[in-house]
Amino acid sequence: MSAPVLTSIIGGVAQITLNRPDKRNALDRATIAALSSELQLCAANAAVRVVQITGAGRVFCAGADLTEMQAQAHAGEAANLADAEQLASMLAVLNSSPKPTLARVNGDGYGGALGLMSACDIVVAVDTAQFAFTEVRLGIIPAVISPFVLAKIGESAARRYFLSAETLSSATLKELGLVHEVVTADQLDASCGRIIEALVKGAPLAQAQAKLLIRDVAQQSARDRGAASIEAAARLARLRVQDEAQEGFSAFFAKRKASWRQD
Repeated sequence: MSAPVLTSIIGGVAQITLNRPDKRNALDRATIAALSSELQLCAANAAVRVVQITGAGRVFCAGADLTEMQAQAHAGEAANLADAEQLASMLAVLNSSPKPTLARVNGDGYGGALGLMSACDIVVAVDTAQFAFTEVRLGIIPAVISPFVLAKIGESAARRYFLSAETLSSATLKELGLVHEVVTADQLDASCGRIIEALVKGAPLAQAQAKLLIRDVAQQSARDRGAASIEAAARLARLRVQDEAQEGFSAFFAKRKASWRQD
């Protein structure tokens, strides 16, 4: 069995690749654990100047793993809380990395993928990619990723897209502030390379301190996003065991419309 996450370090750039292309790089427990571990190793490695995250194959990340999602639908609140907290912890590690982080978004991203993107410093996405916060269609909420997403797109956009679960283009995410550059597939590596070239010209300690400065100033009027994400995980765990979420999961896996659908 291949590793769920692959890391290569070349010229000071650590590329972390979600390596489950057959599962559309979905985030299962093993992938989240491996990603968290690799991020911590990169943070502690003086030879690493920039961390780039991407996906193997044609999809960046499909969000939650469907097999584990199905199991979670029948699990208790405590088990759901443990799963949600694992994701929250990994996002907190990514968000607080002292190294500049770049999301090389090579394809579609849903749910947790948008959390990954939001926790990165810089996001470059291909113009053909599609995204959505699909959680409400399952009877749950994008709780764990919400502190990081709202920091990028704001409350107004979240009110629309968390509730509607509309499909979003890379261009729309750029307008909202979650994506910084939108490029064609053949321009992706060149665009990321240009940004990395600029990043490695900066002083490592100064960059780490600049990230702390941004975080501290932003938090003068807001709670710590990592703590908020852990708290949100508890909200999600409580919701997952409710009847509505149970119906949402059941309908999804049975490929039928949920009871609240009127279309």
